[in-house]
Amino acid sequence: MRPTVHDIAAVAGVSLATVDRVLNQRPGVRHVTREKVERAIRELGYVRDVAAANLAKGRTYPFVFILPASDNSFMHALNAEVRAAVARSPVDRTEIRTIEVPAFDPAALVAVLEKLGEERPAGIALVATDAPDVRDAVDRLVKEGIPVVTVVSDLTGSQRHHYAGVDNIAAGRTAARLLGRFLGGASGDVAVLAGSMLVRDHRERLEGFATVIAKEFPSLSLLPVIEGRDDPELAHMLVADALSKQRGIIGVYSLGAGNRGLIRALKEKAGDRALTVIAHELTTHTRAALLDGTIDAILNQDAGHEVRSAIRVLKAKADGLAVIDGQERIRLDIFLKDNLP
Repeated sequence: MRPTVHDIAAVAGVSLATVDRVLNQRPGVRHVTREKVERAIRELGYVRDVAAANLAKGRTYPFVFILPASDNSFMHALNAEVRAAVARSPVDRTEIRTIEVPAFDPAALVAVLEKLGEERPAGIALVATDAPDVRDAVDRLVKEGIPVVTVVSDLTGSQRHHYAGVDNIAAGRTAARLLGRFLGGASGDVAVLAGSMLVRDHRERLEGFATVIAKEFPSLSLLPVIEGRDDPELAHMLVADALSKQRGIIGVYSLGAGNRGLIRALKEKAGDRALTVIAHELTTHTRAALLDGTIDAILNQDAGHEVRSAIRVLKAKADGLAVIDGQERIRLDIFLKDNLP
């Protein structure tokens, strides 16, 4: 049987109240008595269950989610999942609040992180913009003992504790294989729509996509990346312009979240061209586009799983507990019109 606080009290010859003061590093215990208790802890091999102790004390965990203020459906869904977590707060013993920052704005993100460093929440989850100043700000928070988890987009080389998101290089490779197979050896150009190369998830998807296209589908040529900043109106304008000017486009890969604008442009400008289109994130708009044949396949990450994973990891880190890697692995789903949930 595992030793208990009662065993410690018996071996040390002290009261349970004294053991509790020593375990929680509270004052009011003489030095000689503290040493007796600590010696008993070592002799018994007692390991404190921090999570159980926090539960018994009714501890709550103040967490902050930093999300980009962006008019795209996936970020709306991610925000909705955080709101759902807020609704579960009494059960999960969390106090969650969200802070929105302008998308793809490293300076704004750093300013928020620095302010949170002064407030010292129990943990921070953020959609990261991959920039040196952001990395430095995250590293300072970690050094100060504040757990940090990146969600959806990771932060290269930082000391963040965990990343809750899909393998984006694998996602890009998967998109390339789907597109190449669907095109069946045809020759032509492929347009790539991204949000911004400032975020790691978009860069990694492009890296994986370009590698497989170059190696296994050499008849396909990638056009310069269109950066639509995940803005539906900007994406619509840029994609419509590309389709008007580049008659050789036979495939489109949307690796970001500007899909509402993409879908509008495809319906307006595709004409009689049979375009093959792969996109990310299953939303109301991409679901409809799958069903009507505008989009051929969707690669999807579960925003709810990512939010729940981030909270579990932050709680574990706050309690000094290990993270169960298998439980926190985020799956990449592939949806066609035939297997929509």
